[in-house]
Amino acid sequence: MEKIIFDTDIGSDIDDSLCLAYLLKQPACQLLGITTVSGEPAKRAMLASALCKAANKDIPIYPGIERPLLAPQRQPAAQQASALSKWKFEKDFEMNNAIDFMRSTIHKYPGEVTLLAVGPMTNVALLFSIEPEIPSLLKRLVVMCGAFTDSPTNYGPREWNAICDPHAAAIMYNAAVPECKSVGLDVTCQITINRSDFLHSFTSEIMKPVLDFAQVWFQEQEKITFHDPLAAAVIFNDKICGFEKGNISVNTDDGGMCGQTRWEPCVDGRHEAALSVDITAFFEEYMKFINA
Repeated sequence: MEKIIFDTDIGSDIDDSLCLAYLLKQPACQLLGITTVSGEPAKRAMLASALCKAANKDIPIYPGIERPLLAPQRQPAAQQASALSKWKFEKDFEMNNAIDFMRSTIHKYPGEVTLLAVGPMTNVALLFSIEPEIPSLLKRLVVMCGAFTDSPTNYGPREWNAICDPHAAAIMYNAAVPECKSVGLDVTCQITINRSDFLHSFTSEIMKPVLDFAQVWFQEQEKITFHDPLAAAVIFNDKICGFEKGNISVNTDDGGMCGQTRWEPCVDGRHEAALSVDITAFFEEYMKFINA
């Protein structure tokens, strides 16, 4: 059983909801709690709550940090909260306690917790900065962040989570974590589904609110890319992606390349980056649980 804290910016891209749905349905996942990050974190917590209620799961949820450490706010709103009206969800949350929740939970289970972070790394960076011992107490850190190959992406050589808070991403990658796996945009962009196939492929109860949230996403997009679900899936099946060891750093200089990740292969490197993906294996893993 994998003990997981899920740190998410659910409510912008639909892939966060797809990721949470998978975690709630994955029988090997013990979801210890959910923390939200980026603009309107309380609304993001409401979206997470709606999915937890659809799954009949009582999971602690804590709204986290709203603004980047130093960079301008690029993600001020949780647009998909506009689709909450027909769903049951909690409205009142403990505010300003996300970092303390993460800290106390990791202390409670030293060496056992996987921190899965799939939004801007603001919560993670503050957690690691407030108590520098915390990274060493994790089992592993798994992030959807960065880009590490020459494969095309929708942001050129950069990735959204790192762009949104490059200074936080830099702090996260500098931390002394026992194991750090990064699933980057160049790999996740290979796993997509078009609108029509998506709307007809999912039948479980937990996917009903996700399908509603997706209608907001589809107002501006014609496909879904499984960025965050891929990061979650490799926790339970690390053969889905081909990982290589190396060192990752983040450009925090002002200018057009702020937030760009740099990848240097090294057999003794501190990080593992996904450089390839088995698309069929991913969908087999994901669909096996999501429609059960």
